[in-house]
Amino acid sequence: MIGVILAFLFFLIIDSYHLIHPGTVGVVTHFGAVQEEILPEGLHFITPVKTKVIPIDVRIQLVEDKTSASSKDLQIVTSSVALNFYLSKTKANIIFQELGLAYKKTIIGPTIQESLKSTIAKFNAEEVITLRPKVKQMIFEDIRTRLEKNNIIVTDFSIVDFSFSSEFNRAIEEKQIAEQSALRAVNDLERIKTEAEQVEVKALGDAKAQIEIAKAEAQAQELLRKTISDQIIQLRAIEKWNGVLPLYVGESEGIFLDLVQGMKPEEK
Repeated sequence: MIGVILAFLFFLIIDSYHLIHPGTVGVVTHFGAVQEEILPEGLHFITPVKTKVIPIDVRIQLVEDKTSASSKDLQIVTSSVALNFYLSKTKANIIFQELGLAYKKTIIGPTIQESLKSTIAKFNAEEVITLRPKVKQMIFEDIRTRLEKNNIIVTDFSIVDFSFSSEFNRAIEEKQIAEQSALRAVNDLERIKTEAEQVEVKALGDAKAQIEIAKAEAQAQELLRKTISDQIIQLRAIEKWNGVLPLYVGESEGIFLDLVQGMKPEEK
């Protein structure tokens, strides 16, 4: 009997103290009723039997989810996302009272799915890819607003991956091929145009050069024509003379004439 009493007393002593571990707070209940008091980290004395303490994790937690939604153009978009959040320390008692400990399944998961579906429905499937930062921000803001009402604070949201139906992927691939072909055609056209312009410029340059040469030759001929005189003619003849005096034969025998003298102009 004494042993039973001692064991009971030992149990009461042990049950009178409760340790709140780091990263958690303690929600206090009296005979099942949630109290306003929230116990911080550390060792606390409580009334045994009457009082219970439920630990609530208030550290940043991660939730990963995957859901399918229809885009504005009725394409199926499958999204893999990651959400970081924590529970409000000062509202831990309300969270426990209203949401319980299965809040990831009952609140966070459905909120993520609803936000993804409602946001993706505002964009075409191609826009979900090209406007990914905008889509992400809209989903993030929507989730954060919804969960704050339940005292759940969202710190970060990431879209890990978007995936689409095989038909849509094939259509995107065909479009990219067409765009690349069109770009290649435009580049080829620009190259051909540039080469044609270069040939035209070269041909024009050659024609201008020929015209300038012809003009120079014509000017030289004109200048030569204007500057020819008797003195120049005599000079050209002397330059060509081989040094042998020509013999002029008249009525007298063997008369030599001075070629140079004969070429002198008559004195006036």
